[in-house]
Amino acid sequence: MTAFFDETPRMREYRERLTAFMDHYVLPEMPRWHREVEAGYRPPPLIEELKPLAKDEGLWNLFLPGLKDDEPGSRLSNFEYAPLAEMMGRVPWSSEVFNCSAPDTGNMELLHLFATPEQRERWLEPLLAGEIRSCFAMTEPDVASSDATNIATGIVRDGDDYVINGRKWFISGAADPRCRLAIVMGVTDPDAESHRRQSMVLVPMDTPGVEVVRNIPVMNHESVEGHCEMVFRNVRVPAANLLGEEGAGFALAQARLGPGRVHHCMRTIGQCEVALELACERALERKAFGRHLHEHDNVSEWIARSRNEIDQARLLVMKTAWLLDRGGNKAARKEVAMIKAVVPELQNRVVNRAMQVFGAMGLSADTPLAAFWTLGRVLRIADGPDEVHLRTIARQEIRAARERFGTGESFLMAPEKLARARGVGGG
Repeated sequence: MTAFFDETPRMREYRERLTAFMDHYVLPEMPRWHREVEAGYRPPPLIEELKPLAKDEGLWNLFLPGLKDDEPGSRLSNFEYAPLAEMMGRVPWSSEVFNCSAPDTGNMELLHLFATPEQRERWLEPLLAGEIRSCFAMTEPDVASSDATNIATGIVRDGDDYVINGRKWFISGAADPRCRLAIVMGVTDPDAESHRRQSMVLVPMDTPGVEVVRNIPVMNHESVEGHCEMVFRNVRVPAANLLGEEGAGFALAQARLGPGRVHHCMRTIGQCEVALELACERALERKAFGRHLHEHDNVSEWIARSRNEIDQARLLVMKTAWLLDRGGNKAARKEVAMIKAVVPELQNRVVNRAMQVFGAMGLSADTPLAAFWTLGRVLRIADGPDEVHLRTIARQEIRAARERFGTGESFLMAPEKLARARGVGGG
């Protein structure tokens, strides 16, 4: 990966340190990770062995700005962290080595922003230390969870407790034996305004009534950490387990998404870079019809288009990280939607081209391409389908157009507006 923009000395230092760590500890151990996964280890022992080394190197909790002095982490901004997320994305399992993997990152952000002192001590501190893992239980099988106001799981106050009933699915991380906490989103007041019905409650995974039903294969692949279906049957937790205030669940969910989408997208761009590098190497070594593949016009065009598209997407994601640092989620709302719509499609295009260059090998587990393609396809639905984000972008563009030109007349009926739009004339 090349440096971009004007790197600060701190950005350069972290990039160099992370590069050295990846080269020395992560890349040589990739065969071992695959062996341990194939042998059924959950989690692979390699991960836990590498975590102390990452801590010792100061490469820990790199994703979370605003940490306190007594909390372990780098205190990098979103902009500073984004290139590091890209580097981790090149080896998808490596982010956990640095305690920077989803869904824990988003959950730690929520706890960091909204947890009570007691909740921080019980849950945030072990998560920051990498001692436990967590999951985020929002998506449901019976409703379109891309619209979080649809969520049907009930969270009913009963004296000093909340009682939870409902079914969730595609809950990432719930199959991990180290998962100790589920942040559950459900309805506490069905009669409230649509965006004030939901709340979030902290549910220990060993609470009676919590059941992990199955680990759902995704694109015919069963992940190590799991994308699970879960049932909550009369799950009773203390009212003190409420995260934030009652009725704030929708707002909390939105607060969780901005930085997390930058992380997802930069990791994805890292995988696109790997796919392009592999395609170029294969095009240099493989011949068809008397010429190396890169000498065929269509293959050289695939390579060029992939380079153009990767660099364009990276610039957009970096801009989004910059806006988040300066104005928060509200200032970057449109750009967050844009990167979430742009980058997964980019991954599928770039990886698809690389798979074509490799031929049958590109479909096998001999390269990471099939896994990368799967991740890109999943990301077009995870954290909201493309269509939801495109709708958000379009709404903001139309709102801006109304503010510029009003709604009473068309350009054809108002020549002065057309001239102004073209930059002609006064006004």
